[in-house]
Amino acid sequence: MDILSRYKPSVSRHNLLLIAGIAWTAAGLILTGRGLKYLIQHSEFFGWRLTGGLIFGVLFYILLFANISRSHIKRIRGLNIPYPCAFSFFNLRSYLMMGLMISGGIMLNRFDVINKEWLYNFYVVMGVPLLISASQFFYTWAAGKEIDYL
Repeated sequence: MDILSRYKPSVSRHNLLLIAGIAWTAAGLILTGRGLKYLIQHSEFFGWRLTGGLIFGVLFYILLFANISRSHIKRIRGLNIPYPCAFSFFNLRSYLMMGLMISGGIMLNRFDVINKEWLYNFYVVMGVPLLISASQFFYTWAAGKEIDYL
């Protein structure tokens, strides 16, 4: 047994769904929380911005994130090894995309490229589909069997 496989933090494919749900929830809460905190303190039109953020977030989920989270669930369930690495809830492409999105958000915030109210409203728009997607992972994990919407 080589040293990498010996210390690999491995979990069952089933529990990898739980870890994915936790990770997506954390990301969604961070984005939504930061967005709401700023908008509550600085926006004159908080109610409208919140409503718009929720509507566009749900639309973004329907148009993009539903398929992404379903494909991750299918990929996790189809892994060939019974105990994959605990970090394999994303594939390499998804980790790269996440890194680009995080660094892009930091750059936009740091260099004032766009109005802060719009940026933080976008944080809410991005956080909502992450939270809804997380619920798919939790539901699939809790059900423990194949689900027909996949």
